[in-house]
Amino acid sequence: MKQKKHGSFHQKHSLGQNFIEDEALLEELADLSLVTKEDCVLEIGPGFGALTKPLSDRAKRVISLEIDKTLIPILNVTLEHHKNAQVICADVMKTNLSELVKEHFGENCSVRVAANLPYYITTDVINKLLRELPEAKSIAIMIQKEVGDKLLAGPGDDGYGPLAIFCQYFCEVRRAMDVPAACFNPPPKVDSSFMVLIRRDAPAFDAGNEAVFQRLIKGAFAMRRKTLVNNLITVFSMTRDDAASLLEKMGLKSSVRAEALTIEQLCELSRELTSFFKKD
Repeated sequence: MKQKKHGSFHQKHSLGQNFIEDEALLEELADLSLVTKEDCVLEIGPGFGALTKPLSDRAKRVISLEIDKTLIPILNVTLEHHKNAQVICADVMKTNLSELVKEHFGENCSVRVAANLPYYITTDVINKLLRELPEAKSIAIMIQKEVGDKLLAGPGDDGYGPLAIFCQYFCEVRRAMDVPAACFNPPPKVDSSFMVLIRRDAPAFDAGNEAVFQRLIKGAFAMRRKTLVNNLITVFSMTRDDAASLLEKMGLKSSVRAEALTIEQLCELSRELTSFFKKD
């Protein structure tokens, strides 16, 4: 794949490298990240460190994970006057984020996340952050605008599914800013959104057993064209009568699909499933 030059550095399309250089925009993004002097920031994908600098100006400490080892020398020069910033060459998907945060920030630090991700790993990274860093107060993330739409999707919307449900279940989801492709170098083929996920003190609704809820959401949307009854039969090895009975108890038809249910209804179904299996 052909690489584009940026000074002496060749940007790698395989890593989805697109950088913002507008300093005023970077300052605004840092403000939207909600970072204060009380916060320790885990940054994912610092690139040349353009956002790392304004983040470190606002934060107590910044740890940046960068997978591309050829960027490390550039980052070290960029951040040489920012003593509270440290760069680690690592793959976020292969890093235990909980252990990393405890090692570098300690047990009681206020943690926030900032990320500029290749679009092809966005869903995996968001799910990993929700799962491994429940202590993070917020996740500020630059993602494809279409994915930003999905994070905000509700019942009946095309993008409504596990990603939207888990994000809205654990966080208040905000679209902080839309960022046109022209703001990046090189410009990607799509526009972006800067999304901020603010962790709730408690999930939006009571889902009962968390493991049952996770299993329900993943399974209910695994085959979107199937009815919820059919997916419950497959995922939980239920009989058709038992699955239909649970939905009837909630006032739902046996022909309903998961995409028609609100998060509150899905949490109610999770509680019903938890109670159902306790009877066995």
